[in-house]
Amino acid sequence: MKQLLPGIWQWSWFSQEKQLDFNGLFLTVGEHRVLVDPPPMTGEATLMIRKGGAVDYLLCTNRDHEREASACRADFGCRVFVPEADASQMTIVADKTYRDGELLPGGIWVVHLKDQKSPGESALFIQQGKGVLIVGDALIGKPAGALSMLPVEKYADGAKAREGLQRLLKYQFDAILVGDGASILTGAKAAVEHALSV
Repeated sequence: MKQLLPGIWQWSWFSQEKQLDFNGLFLTVGEHRVLVDPPPMTGEATLMIRKGGAVDYLLCTNRDHEREASACRADFGCRVFVPEADASQMTIVADKTYRDGELLPGGIWVVHLKDQKSPGESALFIQQGKGVLIVGDALIGKPAGALSMLPVEKYADGAKAREGLQRLLKYQFDAILVGDGASILTGAKAAVEHALSV
């Protein structure tokens, strides 16, 4: 469990299949304690989260990042929030669904991204510091220090998927925290611009 930014910690689980770290986030935003896209959790991470009190809710950014949400709900007693457009394609039954433009507890904005791998793919935006953007499968942190889209075969239409991601550039952010690969803590907007121009 490592602290990335004030109030934001990350733990990772290495996927042999993808040869990438799968990352989960633990956020303390306002009065809220939130998990995002949780991969398998170490005992150390579980203890650290438990120490600070109850977890309010858990966010999945897309249907494929359900990951360990059921286990976390059982362990921490948190409510699970998922994208409305992906809810019917997930095994977990959500406590709440969310949609584009919604402001979630703790000041987390939902940014729905069209034409991605899953219909509900959403980024999460937090206006803290210089701005923090959290993405699930919208972009991956590979190679470290750079961002890339998923392989083209993951999309129905790769060009439309790239176009759908342009929406991210309307936000002011310096850090991007990725569900897969290495996050970028400063200068992230330029990295997103570069990834979408390639």
